[in-house]
Amino acid sequence: MNLTISGHHLEVTPALREYVLTKLERVTRHFDQVVDVSVLLTVEKNKEKERRQKAEVTLHVKGRDIFVEQFHEDLYAAIDQLMDKLDRQVGRHKDRIQDHHHASPKRQEVPAP
Repeated sequence: MNLTISGHHLEVTPALREYVLTKLERVTRHFDQVVDVSVLLTVEKNKEKERRQKAEVTLHVKGRDIFVEQFHEDLYAAIDQLMDKLDRQVGRHKDRIQDHHHASPKRQEVPAP
C-alpha cells in the first residue's frame, strides 16, 4: 500500500502523521485490498472559522477510487470524522464486491458413492 500524507498551508508534523496512520489502520483492517492512499490536510484562510480545517483522502482500491473530504474547526476532529466516513464507504464497497449468492441445497451435486 502506497501512502502519501501532505499538507497545504500547514506543516505535517510527526504527531499529525502518526495520528492519521493510526486512524487509517482501522480502515485497512476491515479491507486489505487497498492499493494507494493519498491524504491532504489543508488550512483554508478565506473560509469561515468553524470550517477552516479540511482533511481529504483518496483511497484507490481495485477497480475504484473512493474520495472523502471533511471540514471542521479542529484538524484532529476533521480527521476523526473523515475516517468514520471513509470506513462506511469502504464497508459499502466491500459489501458490493462480495458474492452473496449461495447455491441452494437442491442444486448442489451429491457425490456418487
